[in-house]
Amino acid sequence: MNYTEIATAFSNGAFSTVYTYLHDNIVWHVIGESVYTGKAAVMAQCEQTAAYFQSVTTIFTTETTITDDRKVAVSGTAEFIRDQQHIAYVKACDLYSFDEEGKLVSIHSYCIPEKK
Repeated sequence: MNYTEIATAFSNGAFSTVYTYLHDNIVWHVIGESVYTGKAAVMAQCEQTAAYFQSVTTIFTTETTITDDRKVAVSGTAEFIRDQQHIAYVKACDLYSFDEEGKLVSIHSYCIPEKK
């Protein structure tokens, strides 16, 4: 996978497909919420998030992807539905940085709930 594919997969909740690309010392900063430091902590949060995604109908829409050297920005939306009711709608932008070996070293996630 190239940088754009890795970033897009992560942003769209396909976490397990990118685990091999995570640097051992990765930092995932969910702005205003939490910071996960280290591959094990990031993977644990990914598994918890994936479990939530499986408990609802999740619709991801990627609106923009920008790649520049070893940095990728992915913006889009996530819509969560349970029992045919919209329970959340989020606008998001994730910023990814890769090292010279192609490992993902940092993620900054900005998630803004909106009313749809």
